[in-house]
This record gives sequence, C-alpha cells and structure tokens, in this order.
Amino acid sequence: MPNRPVVLNNTPLVALWSLGRLDLLQGLFREVLIPSAVEEEFFAIEDQVRRKALSEAPWIKTLELSHPRHALAYIGLDRGEAAVLALAEETDARLVVIDERKARRYAERMGLTLTGTLGMLLAAKRAGLIGSVSACVKQLQDAGLFLSPDLIRKILEIAEEGAS
Repeated sequence: MPNRPVVLNNTPLVALWSLGRLDLLQGLFREVLIPSAVEEEFFAIEDQVRRKALSEAPWIKTLELSHPRHALAYIGLDRGEAAVLALAEETDARLVVIDERKARRYAERMGLTLTGTLGMLLAAKRAGLIGSVSACVKQLQDAGLFLSPDLIRKILEIAEEGAS
C-alpha cells in the first residue's frame, strides 16, 4: 500500500511554497504527483521563482494524464482539480491533497482518502517536521490564503495548540 502515490492540488502546493516548506511533502510522503494542469496553475504567477522551487524539489513529479478525457467527468471543477481526481483514479492514489470543497465532495464520492493543507500541517507536526501548526496558519493567512476559522479552530484543537 505505501507504494500507492499521493496526488496534490495547486492550493496545498502554493501554501507549502508560500511557507518555504515544499520539503514537508518529501518528509511526509517521500514523493507526490501533480498533474500537468496543476503545474500550469502553479506557474501562472511568479513563474520563474516557482519553476526554480519545483526544480529543487525532485520529490514532486509532474505527470500527464493517460486519459485526459477522464478529467471532463468532473463537471463544475476547474481544470487542475479535475485533473487531480482523474490522476488519483488512474494511479490508484492512497491520498489526495485538495482543499476546495466541491472537489473534496467528488473525491469522497469516489472513495478517495483525502486531506488538505491544514491536515498536512497537522501531520507534519505529529511527525516532528514543524513545531507549530498555528505559526504556519498565521503565515498562510498573512500571505493571503483564506482558511475557514472553524477549520482552524478544529485543527489547532487537535494539534493541542491555542487559537491563532
């Protein structure tokens, strides 16, 4: 089972990049896959800096979908989210890392195991890779990432940390 891949969407990728912690992906999963549509979304802003960051993170592998038309089945999702779910299906992923609510609902209906950005941070704390989830949450909020206050409270409670 551990050989099954982890597939990552753009928002968690951007969040970890914003923290300067793409290394958490290697520490938690050894290797992650992103579909080419997610790579394109990631490079849409600050192209050169982000290209350099991915080139320095060989544990993040970009894959083309074997059957690109499968992504068309996910009506209402953006191209990257649809490609993440299609790639997760194609590769029999053990985990999908995605934050967007609509995409998460699709993944749940497909029976995929999910986590999001905050779930990864919690796992990173449990693995001793970060000292504080709340510090990371504050940094993400300062960078402009919207995180649900209820979800933040829940994650910080699980992490046994005070409110951010």
